[in-house]
Amino acid sequence: MSRKHILYVVLAVIVGGIICIIFINMFLKPPDLDRPDLDIFYKETETKSLQHSDRQVIHLYFADKDNSFLIAEGRSLFRSSDPAEAGKQIIEALIHGPEKGLMQTIPGAVKLRALYITQDGTAYVDLTVAVKEQHPGGVKSELLTIYSIVNSLTLNISEINAVKILIGGSESLTLAGHIDLSSPFYANMLLIR
Repeated sequence: MSRKHILYVVLAVIVGGIICIIFINMFLKPPDLDRPDLDIFYKETETKSLQHSDRQVIHLYFADKDNSFLIAEGRSLFRSSDPAEAGKQIIEALIHGPEKGLMQTIPGAVKLRALYITQDGTAYVDLTVAVKEQHPGGVKSELLTIYSIVNSLTLNISEINAVKILIGGSESLTLAGHIDLSSPFYANMLLIR
């Protein structure tokens, strides 16, 4: 074999090697993780997993069909490190009503005006006057409305140990004419079935 042929073979091997390297880099390398289109994918995936872990199951207390006792209904709500914010979510969910055949304890037209928690662990829940005006009345129904709120807050939020109900921004003697609202309420397990 002549020198010319050896030179062509060496040159062919070099060119072939370069083509192989280019091919490997173009088609077989791992994806570029700094690409903006992949960043969106990874951020969406991360957000979805965070959203899933940012929820917690809490127990809301609604009346049974006979309006005699409270029954817990599990509900998935966003987790909050702020107890007052968690309390607002619970009250809003109570106002929205049950999802599984139980009876609503707070009239649907009611709105939460404010909720704050004092240093001693008393939650002040301020509801609109619709809670008084649209309440069906009766001692048992009034009792279940109060303890639906109290039990749902105190049994789900460790920072709350008592609940004081306000109506229209001020204290009210009763909710619907029967139960005295002048003092804070503590959880009542005897009403739960």
